[in-house]
Amino acid sequence: MLRIACDVHTHTLYSRHAYSTIEENVRAAREASLELLGSTDHFSRMVYAPRGTAGDERFDVRDYQYFLNYLCWPRTWREVSLVRGCEADIVDLDGHLFGWDVSVPEAINGYVYDKPQNLKERVFRESDYVIASVHDESICDGASVEHATQMYLNALKDPKVLILGHVIRSGVNFELDPVLDAVRESGKLVEINESTLADYPELVPAVKDLARRCAQKGVMVSTGSDSHISATIGRFERTRALLEEVDFPQELVATSSAETFLKAMRRAIA
Repeated sequence: MLRIACDVHTHTLYSRHAYSTIEENVRAAREASLELLGSTDHFSRMVYAPRGTAGDERFDVRDYQYFLNYLCWPRTWREVSLVRGCEADIVDLDGHLFGWDVSVPEAINGYVYDKPQNLKERVFRESDYVIASVHDESICDGASVEHATQMYLNALKDPKVLILGHVIRSGVNFELDPVLDAVRESGKLVEINESTLADYPELVPAVKDLARRCAQKGVMVSTGSDSHISATIGRFERTRALLEEVDFPQELVATSSAETFLKAMRRAIA
């Protein structure tokens, strides 16, 4: 049986359309005999709407302070290694990630920074890794396949991006091979997303093709339940069955153990 010991795409109450606390997710990870849990709440407009008016949209760093206090999380909790991340939206065809253009002039306590920062930099600084995902495919409306492909290539260049999230579910028409080549060359990962397989059965053949192509090209994959409630943490029945069906190499599963995932993360992220 293919070994999967890490769930590195999960959500807590902070994502607002998810239902469990970080402790409930850790308990569930322990019950599922996981070695490592990655918590990756949405870093996105989905969480908080901008303030201000059209043409003068502003986001407040206080709404995102959940990410800024990651330091208080234990690295090992109930014998599960706990890593801190976020799932950041790709917000335009240039591959920018949410928060890149949001100025953060002050800290949550009102202290004015000597040097202005942006929200992406501030949140990414506290994150061990980032999943880059498309949740609004309209950003690619009217775009050529080449331009959409370049969007993913640009997103991959961000030093904190480790994983491209649910690319089959994104609804984006792009060239797979150049993106997989870039993933392999950068030592990063492509996700096989359990939620996609469970909720979008019509996409299973395309995910299978993605897995086969990763195997052929030597691209490492990550596994994520994309859990929005603790009951589905570490549930990889469909992912494991799909990978076994295509004879996916165990050595290309970055989430086969905590050690393997942490090595991949440290190798890919400066």
